[in-house]
Amino acid sequence: MEQTVTAISDTTPLLQSLKPSPRMPVLFMGHGSPMNALEDNVWRRSWQSLGAELLAREAKPQLILCISAHWLTRGGWQITGMAQPKTIHDFGGFPQELFDQQYPAPGSPAVAASLAHQLKSPATGNALGVDTEIWGLDHGTWSVLKPMFPLAHIPVLQLSMDYSRPPAEHYALGQQLQGLRERGVLIVGSGNIVHNLRAMRGEASAMQAYDWAQEFDAVVQSQIETGNLSVLHNFQALGAMAQQAHPTHEHYLPLLYSAGAVHAEEAPRFISTGFQLASISMRSVMWG
Repeated sequence: MEQTVTAISDTTPLLQSLKPSPRMPVLFMGHGSPMNALEDNVWRRSWQSLGAELLAREAKPQLILCISAHWLTRGGWQITGMAQPKTIHDFGGFPQELFDQQYPAPGSPAVAASLAHQLKSPATGNALGVDTEIWGLDHGTWSVLKPMFPLAHIPVLQLSMDYSRPPAEHYALGQQLQGLRERGVLIVGSGNIVHNLRAMRGEASAMQAYDWAQEFDAVVQSQIETGNLSVLHNFQALGAMAQQAHPTHEHYLPLLYSAGAVHAEEAPRFISTGFQLASISMRSVMWG
């Protein structure tokens, strides 16, 4: 079914409250293991370099809107609306050092309330909800933002994903985010293009990804490179290969938000590539 897209316009109160800005980039980050927030590896170094590059630009982000694979809701979308979102350690079996990590970036309650009102559910047209108590910044958000922006000085909002809705609606909601980029908002989708924890292999063979993982990653890479972003939500049509790449698809959905926020003329740039534990694609991409 064709989706109706209601983009945020320059006349909305939200965009009037944020300073006009040269268009911010939009990112999709392959976050992989939460240990990437600590380990000195190629992916963490690429995130550090990217953050330094973004802060060196004349126009710096005023606010970050992150869509993480790890905040799933049902029956509607939510936005974090607390002034000081907590750091969530939503994992187990890792060293204490990882649980000790904090990312004390401020929130922005006023922007969250305005954004929730302006964005609409693609299916129903209903406004989004504001969460002031339950969530915060989960590891899909802070594990990549901490290497990028270690001072935690840029306000961060998280947008949940309504996991009861089909992929096309996630892409349609991403399209509504386009206008935010001209108001200093850095949009960050955080998941993985391939994510199958059941098929993980040990570090000795981690870089030797499965054939199906490489094939799925290559298909998505080609769609991104050719600007064929509107077909990304049809990934399940790839059949068994897609099922192997995503036994559950919450790590793929953040890509659809990022892709939806891209303008047609923008070329992609791959920030990092490769595989972790043989079945997790670490491909990250920036547009703009």
